[in-house]
Amino acid sequence: MGRFFSTLFLTFSGGLLLFWSWLHYSDARNWLLDRLNIGKFQTLEARFSPEWIMEKHKKELLKDKYHSFLEPTVEFHPYLLMEVKYTRSQQKTCEGLILWSLIDGEMVLNASSWEKTHGFMDCILANADREDFKVINALSAYGDVADRDQLSKHLKIEDEILDIWLDKCRLKNLIVQHGNRFRLHLENPKLYVYPETALDEWFVTNPARKSSRLPRKFRSAQIESVAKSAFGSDFAIRKTTEVFLPVIQIKVQNPDGSQMSSYWNALNGKRFSQTYQIE
Repeated sequence: MGRFFSTLFLTFSGGLLLFWSWLHYSDARNWLLDRLNIGKFQTLEARFSPEWIMEKHKKELLKDKYHSFLEPTVEFHPYLLMEVKYTRSQQKTCEGLILWSLIDGEMVLNASSWEKTHGFMDCILANADREDFKVINALSAYGDVADRDQLSKHLKIEDEILDIWLDKCRLKNLIVQHGNRFRLHLENPKLYVYPETALDEWFVTNPARKSSRLPRKFRSAQIESVAKSAFGSDFAIRKTTEVFLPVIQIKVQNPDGSQMSSYWNALNGKRFSQTYQIE
C-alpha cells in the first residue's frame, strides 16, 4: 500500500510539474509539441508550389526519359521572426525584421537569395556575451585579423581589461592568437552585419496544423540573447514570433531504383545549397 501511494504521489507531482512548465515555459511547450508534431503553428506563406518548381527545373532534375518524379512533400523548418529597431548612425533609427534559423543558429541576411551569416552558431554554443562580441566586431572591422595595438585603439579600453577580454575569447575558441596578432576562429566568418533581413516584400504568415516540422536545435531565448549581445545597446527586440519556412522536397526516381532528393525554398523558389541526397 505504501509503495502504491508513493507511486501515486510521484505521478501526481510529475504531472503538476509538466503542467506548470507547459504554462510558464514556451521552450518546454514547443519541445513537446515538436516531438508530438501536434498543435497549430505559423508558417511563412509559400510563394512557389512543388508543381511550379518541377516544371521550371524539369530539364535539370530529370536527366533523361528514364528518370521520373515521385510525389513531392513539404516539411517546415523553424525560424524566429523578430521585429527590431536599431541605430544605423547617430542620426538615424531603423526598424525592420530579422529571420533567424532555429536549426543552424544563423541569421538570414537576404530573403531573396537566402544568404546567411556565418559564425553565430559558434557564438551561441560558446555562450558569447557582449564583451566577446566587442572583440569579434573589432576584429571584423579590421578584416577579421588585427594586432593588439589595433584592438586597443578600436575598443578604447585599458590594457588589463583588453587582456581579460582576449583571454576569455580564446578560452571560448572564438579567436586564436599568433604572436601579437589575433583572428576570428572561423572559416569565412560573416558576423559584422546590420541587424535586419533584406526583404523584397513583407512576410505573410498563415496558421497550419499536423504538418511535418523539423525540431528546433536552438531555443528562441538563445537567439534573442546572442542578437542583443552582438548588436549593442541600441538594438531592441519589439516582438518575436516563431514561424516555419515551407521547404519542398522533390524526389526523383533513378533508373537503378535509387532516389535522389532536392530541397527547395518555397518562399523564394530557389534550391538550398546542400541539395542532393542519395537514398
